[in-house]
Amino acid sequence: MLCLQFTATAQQRTGADSVAVRAIVIGTDTIPSITLSIVEVVDRLPKRLRKERARWTRLRNAVYVTYPYAVAASRVLKDVSIELERTPNKKQRKAYLASKEKELKEQFGNKLENLSVYQGKVLMKLIHRETGENCYEIIKELKGGFNARVYQTVAFFFGGNLKSEFNTRDDRDIEMIVQEIQLYHRFN
Repeated sequence: MLCLQFTATAQQRTGADSVAVRAIVIGTDTIPSITLSIVEVVDRLPKRLRKERARWTRLRNAVYVTYPYAVAASRVLKDVSIELERTPNKKQRKAYLASKEKELKEQFGNKLENLSVYQGKVLMKLIHRETGENCYEIIKELKGGFNARVYQTVAFFFGGNLKSEFNTRDDRDIEMIVQEIQLYHRFN
């Protein structure tokens, strides 16, 4: 067996998208050869591992759905805080916040309303991870303490907590999934 390195030349390629593989030369033909590892197929997963896999899959799906919203929220909050620092007039600040809220409802309203309660809980943790503030603090800062308490009460009745925070020790599964998203999907 002869080992060669070759790349396909059907399109213009760079070294970054070329892969070195073994090849077998038979006459004038070069056939790529890849050795797969031996896999042993056994019985179904035990029940506890099936439950763990189901939990992991549910969490992974929730993070994949909500992470883009958390990143967008982080960007918007940074822009809003910069704009509010520039605007000393309370009336102008209030008008700016109202226009920004209307803009965000048009952009994200239906999508966020269709999230499940579980996805909402994951989103709140991801927003805290991205911004450093929990959702209660953000609402209190932008809409006032009374509105924050009202939203917290509504969240409580649906099993949520606006004060939930991302904890790297307790939420390491979420962190692993976020790192996977950032690595494979170039999401920053």
